[in-house]
Amino acid sequence: MTIALTINGKNRTFDIEPGEKLLDVLRREGYMGVKKGCGSGDCGACAVLLNGRAVNSCLVFAAKADGCEVLTVEGLADGETLHPIQTAFLAEGAIQCGYCTPGMIISTVDLLSRNPDPTESEIREGLSGNLCRCTGYVKQIRAVQRAAELMKDGGVDV
Repeated sequence: MTIALTINGKNRTFDIEPGEKLLDVLRREGYMGVKKGCGSGDCGACAVLLNGRAVNSCLVFAAKADGCEVLTVEGLADGETLHPIQTAFLAEGAIQCGYCTPGMIISTVDLLSRNPDPTESEIREGLSGNLCRCTGYVKQIRAVQRAAELMKDGGVDV
């Protein structure tokens, strides 16, 4: 079957198998920022924005995404200029091995689009679907706080 998606602002069509997951289609088509982790929706490494909301792409049938807008971590930067959220994660050292980073960043985009000034508790809740095996989440929480400040100061929308 054929599906049409808008991925990172570009209209794309793909031939898919009926039971294929969105994660597998995105990776097959070169969106390597979408990581394959647990395959059961527990780790958040495969998070993308689907029509503006963070979802685990390993749980979404590609056919159900037909006609939707998808944003991957690759779509955040403006050319060589990183998005403030990406800048904040780098500045705070919240990237460690990097495997969970794309999902954490996507979850942060979702969180800050709904709540531009979250408390630490709200940040923890917003990132709760993302597992990191390298850290205790302190750096990621600081990165989200810094991103919120950068976006507030710079007037950048998510």
